[in-house]
Amino acid sequence: MRFSCLLTVVGCVLLGANTALAEDTWNFEDAQIGKLPEGWSSAKTGKGPGSVWKVTEDESAPAGSKVLTQTSPDGPNPLFNLCVADATSYKDIDLTASFKALTGKLDQGGGLVWRYKDANNYYVTRMNPLEDNFRVYKVAGGKRTQLGSSDVTAAAGKWHTIRVVQKGDHIQCYLNGKLHLDVKDDTFTSGGKVGLWTKADAVTSFDKLSVSAPK
Repeated sequence: MRFSCLLTVVGCVLLGANTALAEDTWNFEDAQIGKLPEGWSSAKTGKGPGSVWKVTEDESAPAGSKVLTQTSPDGPNPLFNLCVADATSYKDIDLTASFKALTGKLDQGGGLVWRYKDANNYYVTRMNPLEDNFRVYKVAGGKRTQLGSSDVTAAAGKWHTIRVVQKGDHIQCYLNGKLHLDVKDDTFTSGGKVGLWTKADAVTSFDKLSVSAPK
């Protein structure tokens, strides 16, 4: 039984290699404080210190008091800090998490990764409170390319909800329940892992990561 995941299988349909439709929710309540949750792996896009992910406590969190936090304030620009769930693979998804930006001078906030192949190939959508923008990117061969951007305000130090829905090549990204980004891209066409992302020195907490098949 995984420490950090409540798993309810709602269907198994082959979408590609090792890809099935299921519903997973991670709230980290069974994970050990100060440790990376069982069944999760940290990674980096780029070089330098950073990507130190640990379970921490936050009584204001939306799903219990334990959250998963990127804790390193030392990441250089443009290092990307990644933490992915090991045992799942999804193609078409409805992926949601809550996040709270804590600190960061070079960058703040964070977001979601999906169709993750490795640390150099995946999609990511993120909110940056320093720049007041919400964006979606592809990272292919370690190079990040912007697919869409929206000017949005989401204050640091408060919990917000970020969501992505992808069907085929159609990607829709939501912040706090509102659709802001609607793009198409066919770079990654098969399933991959899901996870969390911050950039450079952004220290950010995440809670209640949920993924399911899109309706």
